[in-house]
Amino acid sequence: MRTRIVLVLTAFAVTFAGLPAADARGRGVPASDPPVNPSASLLVTGEGYGHGRGMSQWGAVNAAIQGKDYKTILKFYYPGTAFASVSARLRVLITGDRDNNTTVKAAKGLSVYDFGSRKAYRLTKATARAWQLRTVQGKTRVYYRTAKWHLYRTGGRVALKGIGEFRSSTGILVLRLPSGDRKYRGALRFAGSDTVNVLSLENYLKGVVPAEMPAGWRPQALQAQAVAARSYALNKRDRFLSRYYQICDTTACQVYKGVGVEDSRTNQAVAATAGQVLTYGGKPAFTEFSASSGGWTSAGDVPYLKAQQDIYSVADNDPYVPWSPEVRINTATLAKKYPQIGTLKKLQITTREGLGDWGGRVQTILLDGTAKDLVISGDDFRSLYGLRSTLFKFGP
Repeated sequence: MRTRIVLVLTAFAVTFAGLPAADARGRGVPASDPPVNPSASLLVTGEGYGHGRGMSQWGAVNAAIQGKDYKTILKFYYPGTAFASVSARLRVLITGDRDNNTTVKAAKGLSVYDFGSRKAYRLTKATARAWQLRTVQGKTRVYYRTAKWHLYRTGGRVALKGIGEFRSSTGILVLRLPSGDRKYRGALRFAGSDTVNVLSLENYLKGVVPAEMPAGWRPQALQAQAVAARSYALNKRDRFLSRYYQICDTTACQVYKGVGVEDSRTNQAVAATAGQVLTYGGKPAFTEFSASSGGWTSAGDVPYLKAQQDIYSVADNDPYVPWSPEVRINTATLAKKYPQIGTLKKLQITTREGLGDWGGRVQTILLDGTAKDLVISGDDFRSLYGLRSTLFKFGP
């Protein structure tokens, strides 16, 4: 989740000096950080939010405030990519519905499609309050609920011939989740034990862009987000064409929340960039993005995810440059997590990425213990303490 803030900014200029040189292929460089004593209240100062690869969302809005259009923003964060136009459908795993059934609210115009018989069957029980697909004895069956659940025969059969999905003549279905009802466009497929939302790429983006970027931000930033999210989704789709789902709905992929979060401003950004994606070598680009780069983007595994100075992500309105307030951690947590080290005597940042304040993102940390020494990654340390990024240092 990102704080929804709308601020008015003036143009800004930032310079960096004395930064260590980065390895040409993004490998770490030795850090100059001194060892620190373990403490029950060790101060951690940091910048940025997220992995820092690709577009910085706060950088995008700052660029938009400076008058940059969405294509300029995207070309800066994904250098070497090209624009293309696509039309596609997508299969999205609904991770909040893992209870071995797919249940939708009863409504007019509902039908169930049987992939075995390749036929759609209208669902017409007037007394039904909900409809459900579930697996019984290895077969998918259809049920409807009044005061209790009843078997519904489709085409005169107890079970479908194949897997099934709910469809609606209105184009919108209400999915019954353990956390509450949620509306989705397209179809809702019961795939084994999971629910998968099948819909057009453009309708999918309507539930992604406002979940990833505040709808009140500048239109050019929203449009940059729409293209980045569309490209990311298409890249995932092409990688997993045959899998029963192609992308998930959490931060492990990109956040997707269906109809309930849609906003006219973000829908307009989707429409203004309809079908536009970034490509590299003729294929959809892996357009990663995060909230804030902290002043330098981080290198990815592809040429267009470069480590570079982010001239847009250090404005006064970026709440993560620096972190405010600073974070205090209890280093006893490290000894509990890694008991093989014995008592922690010292800890020291030993390698950094090589670009940015303090030498860049932390890559390795040495834990000096009474029993043995252990080197852990900056990502592991960040995860253990819930830090916003790996661009941090110990002390004020």
